[in-house]
Amino acid sequence: MNSIIIDNLKKQVDDFYSDTGYQKMNIKVRDYMYPNPFVLKTDARLKDAIDLIIRNSLDAVPIVDDYDNVVGIITKTLALREINRSGDINKNVKDVMRTNPATTTPDEDSLNLLRIPIGSIPVVENGHLTGIVNLSDTIRACFSSILLLQEELKTMINSAYSGIITTDNNNYIRFINPAAEKILNVTNKELVGKLIADFFPDLKMQEVTNTGKTVFSKKLFFRNRILIANISQLRNKEQIIGAVALFQDISDLENISEELKYTKELKNEVDAIIESSFDGIYLTNTFGKILRVNNAFTRITGISKEELIYKTIAELVDIGIFLQPLPLDDILKGKPVTTFQEVRTGKSILVTSNPIFDNRNDVVRIVHNVRDITELNNLKDQLEKAESLSQHYRDQLEIIKLPSKYVAKSNKSKTLIDLIMRLSKIDATVLLLGESGVGKDVVAEMLHENSPRKDKLLITVNCAAIPDNLLESELFGYEPGAFTGASKKGKIGAFELANGSTLFLDEIGEMPLNLQSKILRVLQKKEITKVGGQATIKLDVRILAATNRDLEAMVADNSFRGDLYYRLSVVPVVVPPCGKEKKKYRIWFFILCRCSTTNTVLTNISTTG
Repeated sequence: MNSIIIDNLKKQVDDFYSDTGYQKMNIKVRDYMYPNPFVLKTDARLKDAIDLIIRNSLDAVPIVDDYDNVVGIITKTLALREINRSGDINKNVKDVMRTNPATTTPDEDSLNLLRIPIGSIPVVENGHLTGIVNLSDTIRACFSSILLLQEELKTMINSAYSGIITTDNNNYIRFINPAAEKILNVTNKELVGKLIADFFPDLKMQEVTNTGKTVFSKKLFFRNRILIANISQLRNKEQIIGAVALFQDISDLENISEELKYTKELKNEVDAIIESSFDGIYLTNTFGKILRVNNAFTRITGISKEELIYKTIAELVDIGIFLQPLPLDDILKGKPVTTFQEVRTGKSILVTSNPIFDNRNDVVRIVHNVRDITELNNLKDQLEKAESLSQHYRDQLEIIKLPSKYVAKSNKSKTLIDLIMRLSKIDATVLLLGESGVGKDVVAEMLHENSPRKDKLLITVNCAAIPDNLLESELFGYEPGAFTGASKKGKIGAFELANGSTLFLDEIGEMPLNLQSKILRVLQKKEITKVGGQATIKLDVRILAATNRDLEAMVADNSFRGDLYYRLSVVPVVVPPCGKEKKKYRIWFFILCRCSTTNTVLTNISTTG
């Protein structure tokens, strides 16, 4: 083939890739070569080569030596030329063949073979002949790659989401892709060959063709649609051949943009509402992971947002920030749930959890509203304490009249009262010892009424008068539902009622051993725990105790705890028993009380001095 034609062909292929910007398709020789070609040895005759070429329609036959190395090639042209010159068909092929022929490898790029103006080229790999290629096959392979790329370009243009319109130098429409047909609601046949200005005057393609100035993101209006277009020149090398416009319908995007703007404003409003809420608010997913916390929650609980964000409620319970888990299973059933929570800082909060649903009515988020009920609980406890004190007042007034004055007639009585008056000023535990009926309760009242705690009521518990199984709850109180028959509201015990005042434990010797250890703990730790409860309550209580039994003997026979006895008998006071009338000394305690029938009545409680 003429080398000029080959050079021209090569230039066209290079131009195609240059104009399209495509990377050259790397078609290898192995993709189209003839494998395992017919060959002849060097001792073959010309007649053998001609027979092989005619019989198999070959363009050339490689000549190999005894080691199968390519040493030459004989083509149809060489064979015909030799017959025309000498007419000797029995001539040895080595005298006719082209020696040291050009060869190629199976991995050679087909485009490189266009530079070799030879009709047939042996393919050699690792020194052995593996095939042969013809120039015509190489040309077809190159053009096949171009056709494949053209088809690919066409497919890309036709499947593009953007509309594409091209015009020539005279502003006539040359091409419109399917996306443009859909966007503009026209067909290719309706537009191709017509002036673009007659159909779409706002698309200034003629100006771009003339000026060469590319237009980016130009907003256009076409038949109630909003389009955005990029318009640029079309060039073939240095020659301007027209213009191309790429455009998209952004009508829906404009609507979405407006909706997004509204959504953003709405989000800002919601953010402002959440942050301005006096109540604490936090948001979790369905697994209990906290996604958002407002400032009020931090103010209420004293726990920072950083400690909570992206942690689950279960994790927060494990590390002690929340003391109780949330009933997520109940919330995911789709109904609001209200629970009481305690947090690490000691705050009590009321949490109302409301599920948020998606379009399929599935729970996707949970909003938790938090209120501080610590003060409310304190007020509730104070009210309960006040009610209990009020009831205690009423109970005590029924059985005892508040003393207003004590009268002692003997020196020993005066000495005892003087001791009691001095002990009243000391906030120490006092153990009153004496027989039944000697007035130990009166001495306890005198100790309290003349002490700094006199402004509060003396709380008295008779340990012998209360069954053992109830004595603990009477002393310590109990939580709601602590045992069968317990009040749903719980109860405040005598120790808590006497907080800041004086507790008189009468008949302490009758207290069961298992309860004695708990009384000892109160004296040591200055705190109690209610029956059925876990939280401890700090106390400021002065303890007075009384008994008619020999506690030392009880300690000896292990019926009373020795450590409790020594804790109680910090200051032991013996109140002597009442003697016969002929005894020289008597102590008369006159308690002046008011009653409904007379102004005063004297109640005589006798104790021998």
